Amino acid sequence: MTHDFPSSPSSFAFTRRRFAALCCAALVTGLTAGCDKQATPAASSAAGAADKILVGICELVEHEALDLSVKGFLDELAARGFKDGEKIAVDRQNAQGDQATLQNIGARFLSEKTQLIFAVSTPATQAMARATRDIPIVATAVTSFEAAKVVKTNEKPGTNVTGVSNIGPIARQLDLFLALTGNAKTVGVLFNAGEVNSAFQVEIFKKAAAAKGVEVLEATVSSVNDIQQAVTSLSGKVAGLWFPTDNVLAAGTSILAKAAKDAKIPTIPGDEALIRGGCLATIAVDYYTLGRMSGTMAADILEGKSKPADMAIQTQDAQKPLINLATAKAIGLTIPEDILKNAAVIEK
Repeated sequence: MTHDFPSSPSSFAFTRRRFAALCCAALVTGLTAGCDKQATPAASSAAGAADKILVGICELVEHEALDLSVKGFLDELAARGFKDGEKIAVDRQNAQGDQATLQNIGARFLSEKTQLIFAVSTPATQAMARATRDIPIVATAVTSFEAAKVVKTNEKPGTNVTGVSNIGPIARQLDLFLALTGNAKTVGVLFNAGEVNSAFQVEIFKKAAAAKGVEVLEATVSSVNDIQQAVTSLSGKVAGLWFPTDNVLAAGTSILAKAAKDAKIPTIPGDEALIRGGCLATIAVDYYTLGRMSGTMAADILEGKSKPADMAIQTQDAQKPLINLATAKAIGLTIPEDILKNAAVIEK
């Protein structure tokens, strides 16, 4: 699966002399207007940007879940008649986890007079909201729009920001953990304390755990380089690990999954993509669907049917477990039949 889309329009300045030279070259080679088809996707987008709706996409970092959201978003826009290169021109930018780059992306969209922004992740949404209060922003992979302080309320945002939350059924994730570990009384929680969305989910999880008499031991990371040590610090102290939707952990999925497997620790992430990456099991939202839902909201805005200020934040209801059977085998865990019969499974 590829996720490459035309980059931003570039600016071209043609002098009269250069224009004349190009015309002569076209006559000599017998080219007609069809020569436009030889342009790169980026140049094609630039050439036609004036008569297209400019849509900016801002991702915090590149990983499977966020990429699936973008694919879903673009697929839904296309289904609604807003296809990239035809009715819209898409400028897809990735900050690679850098806050300064997020700020630059916001300034870029503003200077290009972008007409709608799709922000993917809490930091990306906050950065875009700081950059503009006028351009409509549709966001996803944001756990709490209220906690991120980009809306007044989820029911009536009252700002230029709306979108779809990626919050999963955290209480159900805890129940799944307990069912897989024989009602263990100690669980390790791994997260990046610097991410508002992660800290928000951890507080929900801790309250749910306290209600069931489960002790929570925390370990925090600030980059993928911290993951191995964090897992090691909890190994032998907990019956398993739970972690929220977290951009650092998602970017370090392979490291996290391997460290947990080596330690024979069950892992319950808040993100389905991590199950495909080698973690054990979860009940979580589907990021492609989040993107499609976001695309529907964006299309309504582009068609003039709605404004972000009046569009309630949406959520996705997730109930079915996803289990990686290869991981279960690797850590020596037998999945109870009553869980397995109602679950989706990955066998490799």
